[in-house]
Amino acid sequence: MKKHLNTLFVTTQGAYLAKEGETVVVKIEKKIRLRLPIHTLESIVCFGNVGASPFLMGFCGERGITFSLLTEYGKFLARVQGAVSGNVLLRRQQYRFADDLDFSARLATSFVKGKIANCRHVLKRMLRDHGGRVEDKNLKEAISRLNHSLESLKANLDLDKVRGVEGDSGHVYFQSFDHLLLKNKDDFHFSKRSRRPPLDRVNCLLSFLYTILMNDVRSALESVGLDPAVGFLHRDRPGRFGLALDMMEEFRPWVDRIVLSLINLGQVKGKDFKISEGGGVRMDDEVRKTVLTVYQKKKQEVLLHTFVDEKMPVGLLFHTQALLLARFFRGDLDGYPPMIWR
Repeated sequence: MKKHLNTLFVTTQGAYLAKEGETVVVKIEKKIRLRLPIHTLESIVCFGNVGASPFLMGFCGERGITFSLLTEYGKFLARVQGAVSGNVLLRRQQYRFADDLDFSARLATSFVKGKIANCRHVLKRMLRDHGGRVEDKNLKEAISRLNHSLESLKANLDLDKVRGVEGDSGHVYFQSFDHLLLKNKDDFHFSKRSRRPPLDRVNCLLSFLYTILMNDVRSALESVGLDPAVGFLHRDRPGRFGLALDMMEEFRPWVDRIVLSLINLGQVKGKDFKISEGGGVRMDDEVRKTVLTVYQKKKQEVLLHTFVDEKMPVGLLFHTQALLLARFFRGDLDGYPPMIWR
């Protein structure tokens, strides 16, 4: 089984990464500020004006360590990776399945079931842990409607109807999201999802962490030999990683819980964000580091994967789900079992 290793996030502008022997060094103003053995890393993510030597990028490619480049504010730009792993027959099977709309609808249903069940878990957990501080009636109604959405997925729906259920359930869930924010409501309020740019602080946190999640899920899919661009719920579109978006669905509520924790525990403040003239909201450098640190710690939490009956860090779940999907494509499993939090 693959081990869960660390991700090195580099956010300091002007930093430079280089290879020294079997280590990665981070230099700031020509002074070494960090030195890490390469075998302790599974990926490196650089934000903004961060440089790296070609020797280091080549070294990462040889060792199977993904090297990703994002803008300072978290928009994905590019990545450097080594040779594609996996069997070409697996990818050919993936492409054949993606052309079959009935199969696509069945697999999309599994992804959506995982997402809705995990959204429901977020609401139930808040109701359990903070009953009396949250709008109990609102949350109970939302949970009931999500239950109905899950029931509707038991029917043999076509792909458009599966998308419709996913869209409706997402609307129900996010209608309740503001009720889950318990602290500093003047600065952290939520009315609806907004992207490119996010128009409030909550959406800023969600969009940033969804981008980091995408990077992790895409890496997991590539590591087992699947093509992250060819999806089932999310159909082909130039520049879009459809399969990574598909598998992300069951993990988005996990990210939502991180955002709720950051706000409700007071780990982020309103002053940590900048609002542009156009209304877009961005995090400053220090709070970005805080968010990434919390994300990394959450990935190290251990839980039981009920399908494989094994305890593992959350960060290994992405790889485990990618393996299960590959086994489904090969015919070793009768269906794809989404990761559902208990």
